[in-house]
Amino acid sequence: MAATFPSQGHQIVVIGGGAAGLAVASRLLRLNNRLDVAVIEPAEFHYYQPGWTLVGAGVFADTSTRRAMRGLMPMGATWIQDAVSAIEPGHHQVVLADGATVGYDHLIVCPGIICDWGAIDGLEASLGQNGVCSNYRYDMAPYTWECIQGFQGGNAVFTAAPMPFKCPGAPQKILYLAADHFQRKGQSADLHYYLATPVIFGVPPFARALEKVADRYGVNRHYQHQLVAVDGPARRATFEATAGDGQKTRVEQAFDLLHVTPPQRAPDFIRQSPLANAAGFVDVDKFSLRHVKYPNIYALGDVAATPNSKTAGAVRQQAPVVVKNLLAQMRGKEPTHRYDGYGTCPLTTANGKVMLAEFVYDGVVTPTFPLDPYVERRSMWWMKTSLLPFLYWEIMLRGYEINVPHHRARNYPEPA
Repeated sequence: MAATFPSQGHQIVVIGGGAAGLAVASRLLRLNNRLDVAVIEPAEFHYYQPGWTLVGAGVFADTSTRRAMRGLMPMGATWIQDAVSAIEPGHHQVVLADGATVGYDHLIVCPGIICDWGAIDGLEASLGQNGVCSNYRYDMAPYTWECIQGFQGGNAVFTAAPMPFKCPGAPQKILYLAADHFQRKGQSADLHYYLATPVIFGVPPFARALEKVADRYGVNRHYQHQLVAVDGPARRATFEATAGDGQKTRVEQAFDLLHVTPPQRAPDFIRQSPLANAAGFVDVDKFSLRHVKYPNIYALGDVAATPNSKTAGAVRQQAPVVVKNLLAQMRGKEPTHRYDGYGTCPLTTANGKVMLAEFVYDGVVTPTFPLDPYVERRSMWWMKTSLLPFLYWEIMLRGYEINVPHHRARNYPEPA
C-alpha cells in the first residue's frame, strides 16, 4: 500500500521501482520476509522498456508493455510513492520531494537514468509530428510505427546518442525493422544511421556482424555525428560531426522519417549527491556493486557507474549479486559475490530474426546457448517476443533468480 510518512526509517531502502528496484526488493523479501524493506517510487505504472522497439515496429501493442505498479510491488514492502530530491549518506537518510526524510540502515540505489530531450534544440517541440519519432518514450513508440507505415520514400534517418544510454543496440534494431518493412513492401528508401560513436557496436565481433546487416539493407553510416537540433516543419536535422583531428563541423540532413535516440543522464539528485563520480553516475565497485566510499550503499541498473551495457539482461545478473552481498554484510561477513559485467542485447535484424549478443566486461563474448552467436535466428525472435517478456514480468520482477550460465564463446569463427 502506498505510504509517505515524515521522518520514517527502514532497515533497507530501495530507490526506484524499475526493473532493478523491483527485482532486488522482491528477491530480498522472498529470501527473508521479516526484512523491513521500503521502495521509493513515484510512478503509478511500470514499463517493460525492452518491448518499445517492438511497439515501434508494429509487433507489440503499447499497452502490453505497461502494468500498474501496485500489482508489482512485492508483498511485505512499504511503497513510498514519492520522488527523491536528495541523498544524505552522512546522515543515512533520503530526502523526499515533499520534504520528508527516510532513514535507512542500508540503501540500494537504482532509479534508472533519464532521457534528456531538451538537450537537442527543437526536439521536444517536434516529437510526434512531421515524421519525428522515438521508441524511448511509451507515448511516442506507436507513432514510430505510424511513421514507418506511412513512409512514402525519401530519407529515413535514425540516430544513436553519445554513450552511455539504455540498450545501445536499440537505435539500430528499429532501423533494421523499418528497412525490412520497406523491403517487404518493395519500397525504396535512403537509409541513414547517424552515430555519436566511431563504431556501430561496442563489441568488435558483433560490430563486424552488424556491418554486414547494415550493408544488406544499404544503410549509409555516419560515424561520430551527434544530433544537436531538429526542425520538424522543415524536416531537417542538424548534426555535429567530429573529425579525426577533433575538429567539429555542423552537418544538415533532410528527412522524411527521423527516429531519435536522445542523450541520457543520471537524475539530478544522483548527479548532485556525494554518491556520484565525475560523470554523474553512482560510484560503485564494478564487481561487488557496493559504493566505493559508503559501505552500506549499493547501486545497480542504469545509474551504476559500471562499464557494462545498460540493459535488462544486465539487471538480471546484477540483482542477485546485490542481494547476496547485502545479506552477507548484514550477517557480519564480507560481500564476496561478483558481477562479471554480463549484458545481453537481442538485436532484431528483421521481422522474425534476432542476433543474440551476450558479453561481459572488456567485450568478451559469452553466449548462453551452444550456438554460433553471430547468426540471425528465428528461434531468438521467439525468445525476444515471447520468452523474455514472460521471464521479466513473472520471474525477475517477482524475485526469482534466473541463474543460466554463460560461457566464453566456443570456437565459432568471428565475422570477417
